[in-house]
Amino acid sequence: MKSVTCALFALLVPLQANALAAGDAVAGQAAFDKNCGGCHKVGRGAQAAFGPQLNGVIGRAAGSTSDYSYSAEMKNSGIVWTAEKIATFVEAPSDVVPGTKMRLWWFGNDQKMADLLEYLKSNP
Repeated sequence: MKSVTCALFALLVPLQANALAAGDAVAGQAAFDKNCGGCHKVGRGAQAAFGPQLNGVIGRAAGSTSDYSYSAEMKNSGIVWTAEKIATFVEAPSDVVPGTKMRLWWFGNDQKMADLLEYLKSNP
């Protein structure tokens, strides 16, 4: 039993390390600009574009900024955006909020997502 436990631990450690990978805000800005920046804006003085501005999105209630016309489903979703919820939403927006206006999804990998989230965290 001890060898099975050790083998299982050896398999899980790399997976856990990847899940906890630190993001890089500079790389995250490049990921944002490439994948999100056509619709969303962040930074000083950011206003909604095709999609809502994302300053301070982590910890914010979904559908709560006044500068964007959200779908009723997003406004009523009850979501408070966490890094994990954003990652899930970006992968499949309509699975998280059926009726959302967001139709595009993420074209990256786990490290790019960690970088993107770090960039979003750096724009309170």
